[in-house]
Amino acid sequence: MAAAHRIPGAPAAALSRRTALRRGASLALGAAAAATALSGCGTGSADGVGADGRVTVELWHGQTDTGRKAMEGLVAEFNRTHPGIRVDSGGGVLADAMLQKITAALASGSFPDVAYVFGSDLASVARSPSVVDLTDTLRSGDLPWNDFWRPAREAVTLNGRIRAAPALLDSLAVVCNKKLFHDAGLALPRPGWTWDEFVATAKKLTDRARGTFGTGWPGVGDEDTVWRLWPMVWDLGGDVVSEDGAHIGFADVGVRALETVAALAKDRSVYIDPKPGSEQMYQVFLSGRMGMCVTGPWQLPDVQQAKIDYHVAPLPSYSGRPLTISGPDTWTVFDNGPARVRAARTFVTWLSRPAQDVRWDVEAGSLPLSRSTQALPAWREREADTEGLTVFTRALDTARVRPVHPAYPQISQALGQAVAAVLLGRSTPARALRTCADEANAALLIPR
Repeated sequence: MAAAHRIPGAPAAALSRRTALRRGASLALGAAAAATALSGCGTGSADGVGADGRVTVELWHGQTDTGRKAMEGLVAEFNRTHPGIRVDSGGGVLADAMLQKITAALASGSFPDVAYVFGSDLASVARSPSVVDLTDTLRSGDLPWNDFWRPAREAVTLNGRIRAAPALLDSLAVVCNKKLFHDAGLALPRPGWTWDEFVATAKKLTDRARGTFGTGWPGVGDEDTVWRLWPMVWDLGGDVVSEDGAHIGFADVGVRALETVAALAKDRSVYIDPKPGSEQMYQVFLSGRMGMCVTGPWQLPDVQQAKIDYHVAPLPSYSGRPLTISGPDTWTVFDNGPARVRAARTFVTWLSRPAQDVRWDVEAGSLPLSRSTQALPAWREREADTEGLTVFTRALDTARVRPVHPAYPQISQALGQAVAAVLLGRSTPARALRTCADEANAALLIPR
């Protein structure tokens, strides 16, 4: 994201979608959001109703490049077909900076009606009384709630209430360079492969003399470093937070997952990206010097543009069962008075309907939010024209999401440092996980 996400058609120079992942909100920002909630933010100063009776909705969409163009087209269509409402999409900031912007706006009492908020930030933002509950809106809409993919539903649900509308959906899989596999005499991976096979394959793909790596991993210690580990934890029977809510749920199985990371590092088969955004890792793959890249559908257009002959395989697992992660984002609605809330509800509901969703998916790089969108001819045509895209879509059947939990940013920060320490050989998996558990458990004990 200088776009919020890597989007089909976006130039390779644009930041990766998961610059945002990235998106593991910092401790300071989480604390600021909490302070906002406690301070009792007021609503915006204007009711948004003009002399002609038309209601203005202020939208902070956070997109650039193709994403911005797609959103502006949708906004223009909405304004044309809803003469009583005018959506103004001129404000806001890039999605990567949205949490900071929203936190400051809530503190000042002057905030938008709708904002693009990362799923991992929603729990912090939703602590503000100015965030509108959308439970009745989305459960009673003309698109059945259960028609949305489960990851989309779970990413916007907090304590049984729907606190935002789904905005963007993705999943992780493994994109492989066919030429490097052929040169190494290796068969391409298929569904059901394991992490042990992934490690062994990465080692065989690595050729130091030619400067090629088996795979890559973000090494900064941010959310981009972390979210690739959660499917491993879940597959081993762990979770982000334990059932009692007072401890992390991966104190034991997390060691096993980190041992897989340590094996890649020991074999020197993993390119460790030292900078936020993972752009260097992706550039290594796009230059033909990396055999396997764990990534999302946003990366496929750049792979095609680089003329890499590629294959997409599902994420490996320990059990042989399919499992991946999805990192949905949200349209969060804020209370600027009854008229603007009604108009904002109308707008986000309209965006989520299949006819609009498929335009957003095709033009801006999301996977379908619902099965109804997936069934549309426009999406089927998109899948047929994009090698490997169906692997990402099918993965939504088994995708899980990070919990909408106010302590998640602190848990992510602690685990990110553990993964980075193991990747860089600065700690053993067991020692790194103990340090992570101490810090994350302490965060879970803080009253929320």
